[in-house]
Amino acid sequence: MRIKFIITILIIICFALIVRVYYLSVESNTYYEKLSENNAIKTELIAPIRGEILDSQNQPIAINKLGFKIQLKPHMRSKKNIKNFQKELNKLVILFPSLSKEKMIKKYKKKDSYYTNTYIDIVDFIPYKEMLPKYSKLLLDENIHVLPAPKRYYPYNEVASHIIGYVSKANTKDIQNDKLLEIIGYTGKNGVEKYYNRYLEGEAGKRVIQVNAHNQIIKETSYTPPVENRNLILNINMELQQFIAKLFEGKAGAVIVMKTDGAVLSAGSFPEYDLNTFVSGISQKEWEKLTTSLDKPFTNKLINGLYPPGSTVKPGLGLIYTTTKLNPTWTVNCTAKMPLGKRVFRCWKHQGHGKTDLVKAIRESCDDYFYKGSLQVGIKLMSDGLKRMGLGEKTGVDLPNEFIGTVPSREWKMRKYAQPWYMGETVNTSIGQGYVLVTPMQMATFTALMATGKLPVPHFAKFIGDKPYNPKPKDVLLPKEKWRLPLIRKAMMQVCNHPKGTATHYIHSKIKIAGKTGTAQVIGIKQDIKKRRLEHELSYYSRSHAWFTTYGPYYNPQYIVTVLVEHGGHGGHAAGEIVSKIYDWLLEHKYIKK
Repeated sequence: MRIKFIITILIIICFALIVRVYYLSVESNTYYEKLSENNAIKTELIAPIRGEILDSQNQPIAINKLGFKIQLKPHMRSKKNIKNFQKELNKLVILFPSLSKEKMIKKYKKKDSYYTNTYIDIVDFIPYKEMLPKYSKLLLDENIHVLPAPKRYYPYNEVASHIIGYVSKANTKDIQNDKLLEIIGYTGKNGVEKYYNRYLEGEAGKRVIQVNAHNQIIKETSYTPPVENRNLILNINMELQQFIAKLFEGKAGAVIVMKTDGAVLSAGSFPEYDLNTFVSGISQKEWEKLTTSLDKPFTNKLINGLYPPGSTVKPGLGLIYTTTKLNPTWTVNCTAKMPLGKRVFRCWKHQGHGKTDLVKAIRESCDDYFYKGSLQVGIKLMSDGLKRMGLGEKTGVDLPNEFIGTVPSREWKMRKYAQPWYMGETVNTSIGQGYVLVTPMQMATFTALMATGKLPVPHFAKFIGDKPYNPKPKDVLLPKEKWRLPLIRKAMMQVCNHPKGTATHYIHSKIKIAGKTGTAQVIGIKQDIKKRRLEHELSYYSRSHAWFTTYGPYYNPQYIVTVLVEHGGHGGHAAGEIVSKIYDWLLEHKYIKK
């Protein structure tokens, strides 16, 4: 009985071994064949060359400089290869004295591991001219690979820096969102470089190769070229951009020159900064200088600068007033003071404006008219109307991280501060002060709305590839508002042309324009101060911001010019000459036809 049991066990074991041998030799053959194929066939992704950015005259404003990167063979820090490792690094330092041996070692250590089988980047970029005489010598070294590596370059340095943006090394978060960055290494970090990054970076190519056990290439089985060199053409004219940069020397603020359909011909946020410092990595000292300056050169003031609009909102509020609770002939008697509770709201003109209607109120920027009108109309109609006109809303401009700004209301204040709304806050809102905050880009589109009756979508891109980009303006005005719009335009024309217009004495343009000045306070004025100090008597950072937003020609609106001079004082005085010279430039270069 025992012998039978042992024989049975032996038969079972033999059968199990036979089944296992059959499985390993026959059934798993397909699996191991596939595994072998994966070991022998490799797929390499090919990084595309980033597209260039051109201005409207096809002048390059973001290009790729031709150069090379240097790679070193992996596993060279072992005891067996350490001498060769040091030898190769010393050779590179002798050939290229600007290289840092310590930095190369640091980069190599970061990527070198037991599992690394590809050559490791130790030098990101060597210019073409510098590499050319030494290329053949490096080519003979089996431990070193030299590969083409374009580097982003901005020929205009700081001009239009906030529009163009820059590329820099991709971080972990960037790579998680875009796997292509694993092989490219660089990504758009600001401006149109970031907004159109996916388009500009292109698409990876693919190379399938067969290798032997020593990782040597036997043959190339297939090749798919990358989709690359996707150029982006902007509406920007760099000649005008440079002209405006000179006009703004020594000043801080923003300028926008935009066609009435939204195409942005020029836009500057000042001070600007050199884009090329960011491509290879900015130093800590330079970074601190940019981020700690009181003039905020690193902030894109076009879309991220939030400012009280001051009197520049008065044309829009006048339109709201005369299409809701008031009629166009409604007048006030401005005595320069309006008591409300325990406060006195004062007009900027010490002696008052006397009898004032809508046209005069906009022309001479009478605060009292808008104070009293706001108490008749109320904050809800004012807030709803201004939002519909594009304030407190994103413009949709093709730049990343656009700010919304603030158009206050009862509901807004309750959500933000859990506090009730007061009548005095309605009065402050009526002259663009208090909680109201706008961006220069919003003010430019708001002005275009007054000029044409349509709210444009501002855009820098002219052609994306071979496709024109021209988003349609929005129809946001109510029928009654469209009917009253000529009255607002008349008032804005008188701002720049009537003897008592707030901008008339500062405008010297060959073009007849219309517009609105604004003086936005940055510090409050106490109630017990009976006589205000003049702007030039205040310390620089206590002075008001100066706004001047315009359209022209008056009878045939073609362009919007919006200027904000930080701490510039009165809008017309600070910005009138800048605006005049910009319109004259447009005329001389045949952008405007009389």
